[in-house]
Amino acid sequence: MGERKNKVFGLLGKDISYSFSRGYFTQKFKELGFDNLKYVNFDIPKIEDFPSIIENNEGVNGINVTIPYKEAVIPFLDKIDKTAKEIGAVNTIKFTKRGNLKGYNTDVFGFENSLKPLLKKHHKRALILGTGGASKAIAYALKKNDIKFRFVSRNPNKKKEISYESLSKELLEKYHVIINCTPIGTSPDIHKSPNIPYEFLSSQHLLYDLIYNPEVSTFLSKGKEKGATIKNGLEMLELQAEESWRIWNS
Repeated sequence: MGERKNKVFGLLGKDISYSFSRGYFTQKFKELGFDNLKYVNFDIPKIEDFPSIIENNEGVNGINVTIPYKEAVIPFLDKIDKTAKEIGAVNTIKFTKRGNLKGYNTDVFGFENSLKPLLKKHHKRALILGTGGASKAIAYALKKNDIKFRFVSRNPNKKKEISYESLSKELLEKYHVIINCTPIGTSPDIHKSPNIPYEFLSSQHLLYDLIYNPEVSTFLSKGKEKGATIKNGLEMLELQAEESWRIWNS
């Protein structure tokens, strides 16, 4: 057998000094003994620089996409998977055998499979805190699992959006799943948390935070104090990374 071909995978984003993906895949390649594979951060100031990454890096086989390019990258792709199209956001790009770029969204897979084991019969309605790129994938996964949802926004301007100020006791008695899709509470600002009335939470509630650093955010710890079930975003990231790997190798 000849020498194994060097392959490059990477994360497309902006100001990504540290990334979960890079740490995860670097460790994975090491454990699998794939010394011909490497994972790098493609840090670009504007999406228009994306084509130059492909031109200037030989052997690119797959790319993950993070904030703020999950939506902006779409016009640069040749094809887009059905799920990613419906969501309007891409976080995984596959380089096909023909040399085409095809976009996928593995956030749905990661979120859905990490949430499912925690769902109980009364978890019929959810509040999604934040309206950024990740919230679209979350909404898609909830819809798929027949969970009604509303977005909570600081500036509600669409039909399904409500304000933080409108979160009453009555509302929280109906909406038992609360998902934080905002960056509020991420290290180093770990003392911060989304502005919801935590006093109305109970053991009926399930709080899910896309943040994983810190492991237990203030949002989650306030929920835990009220007996709520809590979950951070680490497993979601691991699952979506594995799904990206499956797509790149399929």
